[in-house]
Amino acid sequence: MPDSPSLAESYLKAIWNAREWTDEPVTVTALAARLGLSPSSVSEGVRKLVERGLLEHRPYAPIALTAEGEAVAVAMARKHRLIETFLVERLGYAWDEVHDEAELLEHAVSDRFVDALAAHLGDPERDPHGDPIPRADGTLPGPALLPLAHAAEGAPLRVARVSDADPELLRFLERSGVVLDAPVVLRRREPSAGTLELEIAGAPLSLGERAAAAIRVVPG
Repeated sequence: MPDSPSLAESYLKAIWNAREWTDEPVTVTALAARLGLSPSSVSEGVRKLVERGLLEHRPYAPIALTAEGEAVAVAMARKHRLIETFLVERLGYAWDEVHDEAELLEHAVSDRFVDALAAHLGDPERDPHGDPIPRADGTLPGPALLPLAHAAEGAPLRVARVSDADPELLRFLERSGVVLDAPVVLRRREPSAGTLELEIAGAPLSLGERAAAAIRVVPG
């Protein structure tokens, strides 16, 4: 339960992150799955955060961030993504190795440290996975992104963001050439097989629905 500041921050960031990738409502069950906790523990944790004015939640209704809760979540996302960027750009980590490290470090660093880290890195607008890095004022940089599965067939695209939820999937995508800024074309959909037939940097690639759901693109 979020009696500690770090666990409360994790709850809030997880809710905010979930809304970045899906329009599905954030429920206690869904939040428990993201956090790796039991639904009963998460239900009690959510109740405490509602009492603190950080969440809004009614029985059988989705969980929503209040303005105060969203400010905390955005600040944590900024810390997390800047730390991931530092680990990759300065310490030589691979993009599939940084998530867990950043999860630990984000609770230990101050806002002053994070602002200094941003300046040291040149105020980057995205992290190694293409996730937009919130600015110090809480605003988000970058254009709107399109799920790969929703792209028009034959249109030139560019990989702009890849979910870091699954390190094994990140390793597979990297081996397959699906990296940030790689040119991609959706050649055709195969509904019966549940696959998308792609061209990545000129090479053919077949991706299942789960892998495709982790990819966001922009016109290329």
